[in-house]
Amino acid sequence: MDITIHSSYLPHTDPDAALAFYRDTLGFEVRNDVGYAGMRWLTVGPPGQPGTSIVLHPPAVDPGITDEERRTISEMMAKGTYGGINLATKDLDATFARLQASDAEVVQEPTDQPYGVRDCAFRDPSGNLIRIQEAR
Repeated sequence: MDITIHSSYLPHTDPDAALAFYRDTLGFEVRNDVGYAGMRWLTVGPPGQPGTSIVLHPPAVDPGITDEERRTISEMMAKGTYGGINLATKDLDATFARLQASDAEVVQEPTDQPYGVRDCAFRDPSGNLIRIQEAR
């Protein structure tokens, strides 16, 4: 089988703040910026990896989601417990310094984890947990 990860999805509460974080702070390329019915979907990805993207989407827009589920999603996003993604970099300390100098919320400074990776953690402007580990 030949399967790759093409896109991962994270919700955003503010497309302009999400764009600034993923493009300007993380250095991702903007691959798509689509508006529809007052909402906005952004597709971003790391330079040099055109086959891997993150789609930043308005939360709870699925037509099958109930109002109660929408409230739950909003509450979880506000607490930072709804979405997340793991990224990797060759220079964790430089990446951490760049993110720390931005408006990103630091969750964890670079740490050697007992499960064998060295990583740090931030929240994006929508509360999504972004863990970044040192690539080996």
